[in-house]
Amino acid sequence: MPCASLRQDAVDALARKRGQTDGAALFATLPRRRSGSYLRLLVAYQVAWDFLDSISERGADAGVTNGRQLHLALIDALEPGGPVHDYYCHNPWRDDGGYLRALVRTSRECCQHLPAYSRVRELVLRDGRRAQVLAYNHDPVAARRDVALEAWAVCEFPTGHEATWFELTGAASAGLAAFALLAVACESQCRDELIASTHAAYFPWTSAVACMLDSYADRDEDAANGDHSYIAHYGPPEIAITQICMLLRRCLQTLNALPNGEAHLVIASSMVAMYLSKDGCRSPGARRGTRRIAQAGGTLTKTLLPVLRIWRTGHSLQAS
Repeated sequence: MPCASLRQDAVDALARKRGQTDGAALFATLPRRRSGSYLRLLVAYQVAWDFLDSISERGADAGVTNGRQLHLALIDALEPGGPVHDYYCHNPWRDDGGYLRALVRTSRECCQHLPAYSRVRELVLRDGRRAQVLAYNHDPVAARRDVALEAWAVCEFPTGHEATWFELTGAASAGLAAFALLAVACESQCRDELIASTHAAYFPWTSAVACMLDSYADRDEDAANGDHSYIAHYGPPEIAITQICMLLRRCLQTLNALPNGEAHLVIASSMVAMYLSKDGCRSPGARRGTRRIAQAGGTLTKTLLPVLRIWRTGHSLQAS
């Protein structure tokens, strides 16, 4: 990769965000028959997602236009036969040696191998477009960022929604609904009812949980760096913990109601344990809140938590 800055972002995303990649790969357990194309798609798309997050954070001063242009890759990756954009046209750094386009191309090829991809295509493309909200997350001007995020939520959900504006923008920033829908697309005989119920379980509730737990784990680091903290919108820490627990219980309830709900619960419990195994969740000031969230996550989450701490140690990911 010729550009040193982009190369650093790519290597950093692969090394520091290993948990997200492994978490994405877990969705490969959902279809009744294992699919190599689906697994490859999960990994390629997640790697692209993490790479773009790193680039847009580094290039935050280039503005929202740059961030939205970069994140067109997450739409293009899910649209076989569609256009391929110049993702770096507003970015200070440009030459990635074809890395991002290769991830887009791999994702497209894998989408074409999913038997029912045409049935979920419109929904996953909508989630890909919603992911452009990530462009606002790294705006260094907090007041301008929050106004833009709230305006985005009002525009995207004009008839209102039970979730708050920051829960909706956080959910769109997580992208889990697309992974679950692509699992449904592995089944040639998927039903419209299953597509709708799966999407409703993952957006916004499960995706919001992922975002809030990530924010919870990184809250001290975000505060020190002046970065956007989603859970800060809840107000006092005790209220934030209570709301996260409520989101988590709702997430688990809706996932359990799905066909093959047990498999969805394993993925969700693994996700919760992964976030709670971070160093930021084990500091003296966080232990009580972490115990409350683990309790809300149920028996499997509490069982997996020490396992994930060992896993992090093995991969030297304690701070990531």
